[in-house]
Amino acid sequence: MKNITLLYVLILCGSLCAFADVRLPAIIGDHMMLQQNSTVKLWGWSDGNENIKLTTTWDTVTYRTRGNGSAKWTVQIKTPAGGGPYKITIAGKNTIVIDDVLVGEVWVLSGQSNMEMSAGWPGMQKYDADVAAATNKTIRFFHIPKTTAQYPQDDLKAKWVVCNPEDMKRFSVAGYFFGQKLNSELNVPVGLINSSWSGSAAEPWTSTEAITENTVLAALKNPANTSQMYNAMIYPITNFQIAGVLWYQGESNIGRYSTYKELFSTMISSWRKVWGNEFPFYFAQIAPYSGYGPTDNAAFLREQQTRTLSLPNTGMIITSDLVNDVKDIHPQMKKEVGLRFADLALAETYKKTISGYKSPVYESMKIEKGKIRISFTNAEKGLMTKGDTPTEFLIAGDDKKFVPASAKIDGNTVVVSNKDIKNPVAVRFGFSNAGMPDLFSKDGMPVNLFRTDDWDVHVERVATASPAK
Repeated sequence: MKNITLLYVLILCGSLCAFADVRLPAIIGDHMMLQQNSTVKLWGWSDGNENIKLTTTWDTVTYRTRGNGSAKWTVQIKTPAGGGPYKITIAGKNTIVIDDVLVGEVWVLSGQSNMEMSAGWPGMQKYDADVAAATNKTIRFFHIPKTTAQYPQDDLKAKWVVCNPEDMKRFSVAGYFFGQKLNSELNVPVGLINSSWSGSAAEPWTSTEAITENTVLAALKNPANTSQMYNAMIYPITNFQIAGVLWYQGESNIGRYSTYKELFSTMISSWRKVWGNEFPFYFAQIAPYSGYGPTDNAAFLREQQTRTLSLPNTGMIITSDLVNDVKDIHPQMKKEVGLRFADLALAETYKKTISGYKSPVYESMKIEKGKIRISFTNAEKGLMTKGDTPTEFLIAGDDKKFVPASAKIDGNTVVVSNKDIKNPVAVRFGFSNAGMPDLFSKDGMPVNLFRTDDWDVHVERVATASPAK
């Protein structure tokens, strides 16, 4: 009996001693990337009141902190310009050495399947050569596994890895090519944190608190269906300093398009609030897809995404031309998506000179003798088509019934008409689920969809109407 009691005491003491060890969250470990030229937070757990000392190999500063009553500790350290590898030593009752640390640019990738899609996705073979060449030691991956939680979590199960073919093949293709171009153009290491989930709506990525504090959303959203991915896959990394976020999602919200701008803007603002950082948030507009159904809800969702640009420090890339098959909700042209994201970030975040990276956007309309002239921003060099004439234009009179229209480019404007509509009042462009409009800036960027009306109706097409010649 005494032997059993002694064994129990030894086991208990061992457990308590192990608990007292300094411990780190998964996001802080070997091969990690820290944001350059910043004051970043490192944190973990220890015994209460335990003295903790932290040193790095990039300077001679000794940082000191102490475990609090909740057995947690935090320290803020200054990072240099991009470079490495470095070591970080954290010493308390035990000592942890974090090896092969790089300093550079850290971006979070999130959304649903079109962000999650990897080079190993079923049927995806076009990136085999890129996979084989993915051996860049200055690109790092942190791939968060799919999991949910009812309440915000303080840690998760993942690890930093050095870019290699095997891990790149499982990583976001769009994210990888984004990081690769930043790495090349900025000549600094790049860290990519992938937290995405195929088929996910925006609600699970939004905290319950953010929704309940919004009077519009609180009346519309069921809190039980919110926050579970945010709690498990975003909140645990919100102490980690980042440069910005890339987002590709929206397909699962088209049935609730009318509240998407409110929801999406709330989600972005809540992420920035908990991070304590007004970081850039760049997102991809959902691509054409014929399987959304008979209504044009996907077009209205794209419009809601466009309206989200009213939030400061946001940006959107258009993907209407990056589709190899409109019957596939997962277009494979993900390298092009990543490169457009990279150009947007290089221009807007890093202030590099990038020519023609913005898509033309509707600016104004003017009725001219039975025709409507449309003017655009971001079309200073003019507009062009890749075929014979611009496509996907509709026009309507006072009856609010839209019919196909002809469109002619005139410099950086487009003149739209239909011979059967003598007194036109409104134009819509690209307002369909699967349409791939043929209208681009002369830099090759697709024109964003738009409508000049504010009618609360879906598109009604008159099959017998034909565009003017």
